[in-house]
Amino acid sequence: MARVSPIPAELVARATISYDAVQAVGETVYWIEGRAGGDVLVRWTASDGRQDVLPEGFHIASHVHEYGGGAYLATERDVWFCDADDQRIYHVRDHRHPVPVTPVPASPGALRYADLRLLPGTDKLVSVRERHEETLVHNELVVLPGDGSAEPTVIASGDDFYMSPEPSPDGRRLTWVSWNAPLMPWDGAQLWLADVRPDSTLTGTRLVAGGDDESVCQPQWSDDGTLHFASDRSGWWNLYAWREGRTEPVITGEFEVAAAPWEFGYRTYKIQDSQITAIIQQGPSHSLVVRRLNGDLERLAFPYTSIKPYLAMTGGKIAFIGSSPTRLPTVVLAEPDGSVHELTSADVTLDPASLVRPEPFTFGTRDGGEAHGLYYPPLGGSDRPPPLLVRAHPGPTANWPLRLDLHAQYFTSRGFAVADVDYRGSTGYGRAYRLGLRRRWGVVDATDCADAARHLVSAGRADPGRMAIWGASAGGYTVLRALAVTDVFTTGIARSAMVDLAGWSRAAPKFQAHHAELLRGEFSGEPGTGIQRPLLLIHGDEDQVIPLDRVRSLAGRLGSNARLAVVIGVGHTLRRPADVHRVLRVELEHVRDIREKRGAIKGLVSKGGP
Repeated sequence: MARVSPIPAELVARATISYDAVQAVGETVYWIEGRAGGDVLVRWTASDGRQDVLPEGFHIASHVHEYGGGAYLATERDVWFCDADDQRIYHVRDHRHPVPVTPVPASPGALRYADLRLLPGTDKLVSVRERHEETLVHNELVVLPGDGSAEPTVIASGDDFYMSPEPSPDGRRLTWVSWNAPLMPWDGAQLWLADVRPDSTLTGTRLVAGGDDESVCQPQWSDDGTLHFASDRSGWWNLYAWREGRTEPVITGEFEVAAAPWEFGYRTYKIQDSQITAIIQQGPSHSLVVRRLNGDLERLAFPYTSIKPYLAMTGGKIAFIGSSPTRLPTVVLAEPDGSVHELTSADVTLDPASLVRPEPFTFGTRDGGEAHGLYYPPLGGSDRPPPLLVRAHPGPTANWPLRLDLHAQYFTSRGFAVADVDYRGSTGYGRAYRLGLRRRWGVVDATDCADAARHLVSAGRADPGRMAIWGASAGGYTVLRALAVTDVFTTGIARSAMVDLAGWSRAAPKFQAHHAELLRGEFSGEPGTGIQRPLLLIHGDEDQVIPLDRVRSLAGRLGSNARLAVVIGVGHTLRRPADVHRVLRVELEHVRDIREKRGAIKGLVSKGGP
């Protein structure tokens, strides 16, 4: 077999452009493109190709819940969008200069908007609004003129959170989702319906579905006035239809037809011509299905195993963001017969021979349960069990998708095996599995990662003396706990780790402030307590989620076992290619000793960037 060169860090660092929030209007496809300088709105037509929609200097982002999403609405002539800097809604008609349509807030970012919808038969927008008043945050639904001729009017309030306002096709009814702390929307939420008065205020509000033990999301109307929504009442997020008080199943099975709504604007199914096209998830894998008029469910054959939760239809074509173990994410325009047109391309060229394909695996846990993961063998194989890098996803309510992951490939091309663990609490495996971390965070996730490593050792796929664990954000917390409560790992790497859950809960946005308390179990001490193995901490000096001084404090307590690499000018995530490049090299240097089995890694505290 010909020798294949390792994937360069420079190549991994260049693949930083992201794609999100696909919409389609007529023959035009829109999406948000995340670039190093900020998020921009892009449109594509067959005649003109790709074009930026907004003038240079305008960036698009909603900061509602801090995670945002739902930051624009496109129609035939108009685009409304949330400006990343001042959080006001701006209007663009016929490609003219953007004009603000919401008032100037008392302080920057004090008024934020998301999930913009046009009320049929009017020129009015319905939107989620988040008001910040000193230490208080209020979430509500508002209606406002699309031209900004009057200030927004509150039409629904009183619950802690709102999402997905959806007017009926005739504009006479409005549905939306709300929920209250300490629950997250994937724990329990309610779907409401109200009549719309002539002045656009609401009356006759009634509950359609949901509750504290049922998560509902993504309401949509069909042209005949039937209301559809996703619910996990069966144990899986399946699709249902509601009409005049009767609910019927539409797309059901042991799979998910929705994603955990961390952001606004998710749309994992579309209704067109009485047919429903939907993204379904089974573990790490996604696929597209169509429900025909006769009720038959047909799986569409596309070469993508991971699809982001944004689906749009234009004519008979399907627009989505797809990827696979050999493809980076791209915006796709596809025909139902399987033919595809990729509208974007990555700024990297990969030799297919340098890539390994991840293999799903299931393993038993120490308490008699079952968990799941993806295993990447080292490139070119190995004549002995290889060193293993276990990765904990940056959830905790997330999962590892079956798509090209250049961070994993960077290590497999250097002789490591990589195991991505969907510990209990991850999405894609039903409600019971998703709630499996409740009151057990810092315990079950840590031991599941250790049990995954032990399973691979028993299968001859990892060397028990050469195993490391990696995680970012919440996954970094899992790294700390795995090193503290198990003896499986030789070393660990924690990027932007949550080293202070109590402090994070106090400083977290309203949306997530109660999340840690809902998840935390019997462990209530410092997450790094008891660590005796070498640990690399990587942290940005501008991280607002977990301030750097708390990570410095942990590194000081761990003494020679800890190495701290500070990334200058960086917040909670890495975006700049130069930072990604440098961090990769620091991570590789840290684990190189276990690959070559040269003994313990020396500890040091870095005072600058890596």
